[in-house]
Amino acid sequence: MSWGIARLLAVTLPALLSACTLEPSYHRPSSPVPALVDGARGGLAASTIGWREFFPDPQLQRLIAVALTNDRDLRIAALNVQYAQARYRVQRADLFPTVDASALEQVERFPAGVIDPSASGGLPAAGTLRFYSVGIGFSSYELDFFGRIRSLNHAALDQYLSLDETRRSAQLTLVAEVANAYVTVLADETLLAITRETLQNQNESYALTQRMLGGGTSTELALRQAETTVDAARANLAQYSRQLAQDRDVLQLLLGAPIPGDIDFAGGLDRGPAVAELEEGIPSDVLLRRPDVLAAEYQLRAANAQIGAARAAFLPAITLTGSFGTASAELSGLFKGDSRTWTFSPQVSVPIFAGGANVANLQASKIARDTATAQYERAIQSAFREVADALAARRTLDDQLTAQQALMTASAAAYRLAEMRFRGGVDSYLSALDAQRALYSAQQQLQGVRLLRLQNLVTLYKALGGGLLEQGSTAPTGDQPSSSNGSTWDSREPKS
Repeated sequence: MSWGIARLLAVTLPALLSACTLEPSYHRPSSPVPALVDGARGGLAASTIGWREFFPDPQLQRLIAVALTNDRDLRIAALNVQYAQARYRVQRADLFPTVDASALEQVERFPAGVIDPSASGGLPAAGTLRFYSVGIGFSSYELDFFGRIRSLNHAALDQYLSLDETRRSAQLTLVAEVANAYVTVLADETLLAITRETLQNQNESYALTQRMLGGGTSTELALRQAETTVDAARANLAQYSRQLAQDRDVLQLLLGAPIPGDIDFAGGLDRGPAVAELEEGIPSDVLLRRPDVLAAEYQLRAANAQIGAARAAFLPAITLTGSFGTASAELSGLFKGDSRTWTFSPQVSVPIFAGGANVANLQASKIARDTATAQYERAIQSAFREVADALAARRTLDDQLTAQQALMTASAAAYRLAEMRFRGGVDSYLSALDAQRALYSAQQQLQGVRLLRLQNLVTLYKALGGGLLEQGSTAPTGDQPSSSNGSTWDSREPKS
């Protein structure tokens, strides 16, 4: 290769690497939901609150850490990201020429009269020719004048980034699922403890009724009524024991490993705060920061870049082939001063007829872009519904919890009075039985509401993008994808 060609490539390559593409200008689609989520207000985003701060229970923190280490789905998502990163680097390599070094020895034998049949003195004898060469060069390097390769590079990069956001979304979901499973097991422990206490009280009432029947101060009907409450409590005890075992299995599956033996669920929901409150507020643009929404937008950007590659297929393609080295008929002459050799072969290919393939490919790229747009808008709508539903539940669950707590307090007082009147012979056992059933039902419902409120806080934290950070951060989180084509692509490339 001559020095002139080398200088030409040195000048043109940087320009080609920053060349424009035929991609349509990217504009983020308008949000198909209201600008503000009903009930939202300004403040820190949940995504800036680390899960260790939102879940203050040390046991829950430990379980989340175990799940993040062992979960197979999260591991598969991480491997998919690594694979997409490798594929992106393969695609990006097409922007640069592939330079190879080669060494060649060529030996050919010719029969008599073939080497030089016109030589005087008759046909020459058979002979053997040897040829040696050493050099470096590149072949079929496409000059990306119209941005076809860069558009494919942009598409591969956005597909990689989309998978990375999918991995982040899987992590967020896993953190929320572990937290929900943990508080569910705590609620099961609480219900089991209440049922054991209720069964003990009902056994005592049954024994008392038996003694009163023997003393002639009670009836057979009261005894059988007391017996039914004991049997019902025993059935509930078996039900909650089974439910606790099944919910522990769910938690263990999420962990991807056995539950550590020193994890203590005793105390249930009364053991201490497992979930913090979200008091910082909800920014109006939170939906655009969610990993699933960002993943959908990256897929939209990738589809938009594919249109640029499809457009470039209608234009000429320029490829270069060249080499520089030495050649000689003798091995000892390879590196002599007069053995230098070089080739340079530019080629221009202009599409004339492709049977409509290029037109169809462009149409398919545009349809894929429109499909990705609809999927992006659907992701925003799904995110809006999740946040709106969680906020609606949040506004009512506190009131329901207060009312349910008051109901349980009143039911406990009513049961004490009914029990005293029965023991004093003022009322029949039916009044005490009804009061006892009402108290047990109120206790069960209270624990159910407490569980729903905790799960709602976890769901809201997840819906707002929380669960990605281990420790909190007050740094602002802007929208990740750039809104224009240009140098921002390089800033989004994965680091080596």
